[in-house]
Amino acid sequence: MHSFMTGTALHYLGDQTSARQHFDSIVNQNFTPERHALFAHRTAASAKLSIILWAQGFPDQAARRAQSAIDDARSLGNALLLCNILAHATCPLALYVGDLATAERWVAMLLDRSSKHALTARNAQGRCLQGMLLLAQGDIAGVELLRTALDWLRQARFGLGHTISLGALAQGLAAAGQMAEAHIAIDEALERSDRNEERWCMPELLRIKGELVLSDGPAAAAETAESFFLQALDWARRQVALSWELRTATSLAKLWHQDGKTSEANDLLSAVYQRFDEGFDTSDLMAARALMDEFCRTSYECRVRGSSRLGLGPPRK
Repeated sequence: MHSFMTGTALHYLGDQTSARQHFDSIVNQNFTPERHALFAHRTAASAKLSIILWAQGFPDQAARRAQSAIDDARSLGNALLLCNILAHATCPLALYVGDLATAERWVAMLLDRSSKHALTARNAQGRCLQGMLLLAQGDIAGVELLRTALDWLRQARFGLGHTISLGALAQGLAAAGQMAEAHIAIDEALERSDRNEERWCMPELLRIKGELVLSDGPAAAAETAESFFLQALDWARRQVALSWELRTATSLAKLWHQDGKTSEANDLLSAVYQRFDEGFDTSDLMAARALMDEFCRTSYECRVRGSSRLGLGPPRK
């Protein structure tokens, strides 16, 4: 239990490398289902490990670990364990990798089991995740569902672990055109992250803040947004959180591309992308790949136009 609690604390603090060592020490022990309490303990650790693996840039391994944890929890018939795993690890993971079909199935499982066993806090977490899922599907109805669920969790003093959900709410509010409310939500998330030392999601919160600044419109906002993106990159690199780093590099590369710095944008994004060995069909990696392809097309078209002005043929790709 000591390793589990220490690993959890280190994860929230943003020390993913040390957190993984603690959870690895638990999941590598050979507990059988007959040793119910120890097997349940290892199952919970396996679920936590899935989030850390994703953050470190191993989305495929994370997905396999998450599915294994759910299978083990169901085999034990432990509703509380299953709901804890779904709420704190596997449902968020499915959203992070962009597997919305799996997220929908697991969120439905969480809502069903938590309702059936009167686990009110886990049910509120399920509604929160359902709101995030709806937003990921492009349904603005997720804003009110997410906001209501977060209000319940806030009043019940279930704060830790839901700071990242405030970031999702900010994105949803921005998509609904409620920019003032979006800034309030992300500023609350950043303040809570700092106050509670919930550092693990700081890179993503700073990235979202930068995106919101850009959405405000004025050209002068680009410099401020770039500052937030650079801060997010620094946090991600210090945490060795490759997945957060990719998201931020994608946002910053888009900004640089729009500012005419396509070569620098491509160098930044490709350097992060090339450090991945798996997960190439997940949403973040596909988005990065599509953006790099756009950079390539833009650069080629610029070279073609330049060659045409000089009376030359198309340049070699």
